Amino acid sequence: MTITDPRAAHRRTGFVPAAPRTGRLRPLGLDEVRITGGFWAKRQSVNGERTLAHIGHWLEREGWIRNFELAAAGSLPEGRRGREFSDSEIYKYLEALAWEIGRTGDNDLEAAFRDVVDRVARAQEPDGYLNTNFGRPGQAPRWSDLEWGHELYCLGHLFQAAVARARTRPDADDGLLAIACRAADLLCEVFGDDGIQSVCGHAEVEAGLAELARVTGERRYLRQAELFVTRRGTGTLRPIEWGQQYFQDDIPVRRAAVLRGHAVRANYLAAGAVDVAVDTGDDELLSALVTQWENAVARRTYITGGQGSHHQDEAFGEDWVLPPDRAYSETCASIASIMFSWRLLLACGETQYGDLIERTLYNVVATSPSASGTAFYYANTLHQRSPGAVPDPDTVSMRAESSLRAPWFSVSCCPPNVARTFASLDALVATADAHGLQIHQFVSCSIRTRLDNGELVALDVQTDYPRSGSVRLTAARDVAGPWTLSIRVPQWADGAQLVTTTASGEVSTTDADPGWVTVRRSFHAGDVVELVLPMRPRLTHPDPRIDGVRGCVAVERGPEVYCLESVDLELVSNGTVTDVADIRVDATAPLGDRDGRPVVRLVTAAAEPGRDLTWPYAERSLEPAPSASIDVPLIPYHDWAERGPSTMRVWLPVATQPSQAVTTQ
Repeated sequence: MTITDPRAAHRRTGFVPAAPRTGRLRPLGLDEVRITGGFWAKRQSVNGERTLAHIGHWLEREGWIRNFELAAAGSLPEGRRGREFSDSEIYKYLEALAWEIGRTGDNDLEAAFRDVVDRVARAQEPDGYLNTNFGRPGQAPRWSDLEWGHELYCLGHLFQAAVARARTRPDADDGLLAIACRAADLLCEVFGDDGIQSVCGHAEVEAGLAELARVTGERRYLRQAELFVTRRGTGTLRPIEWGQQYFQDDIPVRRAAVLRGHAVRANYLAAGAVDVAVDTGDDELLSALVTQWENAVARRTYITGGQGSHHQDEAFGEDWVLPPDRAYSETCASIASIMFSWRLLLACGETQYGDLIERTLYNVVATSPSASGTAFYYANTLHQRSPGAVPDPDTVSMRAESSLRAPWFSVSCCPPNVARTFASLDALVATADAHGLQIHQFVSCSIRTRLDNGELVALDVQTDYPRSGSVRLTAARDVAGPWTLSIRVPQWADGAQLVTTTASGEVSTTDADPGWVTVRRSFHAGDVVELVLPMRPRLTHPDPRIDGVRGCVAVERGPEVYCLESVDLELVSNGTVTDVADIRVDATAPLGDRDGRPVVRLVTAAAEPGRDLTWPYAERSLEPAPSASIDVPLIPYHDWAERGPSTMRVWLPVATQPSQAVTTQ
């Protein structure tokens, strides 16, 4: 696997979160791709109009931004609010604002951005140190708690915010990039080759440093990221009860075979390590990271794309340990997973990475925020056993305590993480290389970019995916020479077709197997390429080694995972069946469709006569004969609990006998 690219010196950098110096593909940024409608445009609109204001309100209300004012006034530690890592939420908020300003040019957001940057700037110390929880009288010394202190983690998010601002407003005079560079200079002095030989307990600074190096051209920053990646896994951090794998400090990165430990930390580290591998030409490191990705996806990832099955340490379980009712599947872990997958996609150019990004976006990242954009899931269970209660909209929740979306958490890493992802989502849609363009995500958008030969390419994409499987790409201008349009065909899309129509009306249809489907030609204005994906619902069976869902099936349609919610169960059964625990699915019955929603046939078990209610175990048949069956529509998992408290499950247990009587509503 080679990552050498002779065109590296000539690569253009647009409004993108990740801009590797080399790699198979060049990302197209917010200045080249603009989402114009559909599912993700709606999410971006809510994010810009509601979520960012909501986050700013809570950061002010909880006093986390005010911590910087207290630092500047010399008033700390008295009055400091929030956890040791609360600074990072301000930086993620700034990053989200920077992308949204770059996307929309919103003047109110610009004013909010500058106000927060000014408050952060006044807290920075003369040598570049910036943290509100360490280093002052009455506080722990700088760098004294690398396991849990999050100082470097916070700086990583500062660097990413500065990169977002530098790329979207390179001439801005707010000073955020200078703040980041002063902090990075200090970090390189303190943790350089001859400095503190350790790492941060929460990886993140690696990716931040690598991007800061790309923006500024300062190679020291990349070297420091490389040092942190190389030191990881050598046991520099103190052991804890969950083992050093919690910090990914048990095995050197290039020797690890799978993602392990805390799921957010593992993915952030992997993302930063890809940056280092690509920009230093380290093929061995890149190959190790590809292996880790492949093994984690094959054995440690939920059907939703979520990762992390442990609540106590927010961590990956061992292979096949994926219990649905105890799924932690933290929203931030999925965002970090997307960062890792995107970097591998740019480096290697393979569609499997785009497949996981799509699955994770639709089934975890889209699930976390409410439709209003003002409440969030921190953890994303696949089986809700009790309806729960709607959280008080004016009260802070514990991070995994809420059974429904909550407005804010005492650890609120997820809301600003979602916000920065939605604000920069345009940059995950398409890429370019020496031969042409590649389409990775299906969304209505306009694409305007120049090929390596300088030729301007213009495409308009129209689709209502995932409601429909039609993705229609229309050339908006003539291009003299031939170029290649490549479109990702998801692995689930057996039977996809590609229909091409020239401006003169000539039509051709070909099969489009999963992977890349390509069209190479001299495109003329009005030429149309349409990918038609099969959107029929499908039953998905788990690997039998996943104990937690053995004997169950899930329903998918396109990229979306569906779930059964007790609201629908009660409506269809007229209240005779009200809990998702009381049903089995008749897997022999064909899946139906009701107004675009998959419909499954469910059977309810008859009560067993004489059953001993004092002891749950007995010699009996595997499954009692069903007493009735009902046809129930499912909903996209990302929409669950929008109608109020409910029980819910993604994996449906299969009845051992087919249903007898059928009742439909």
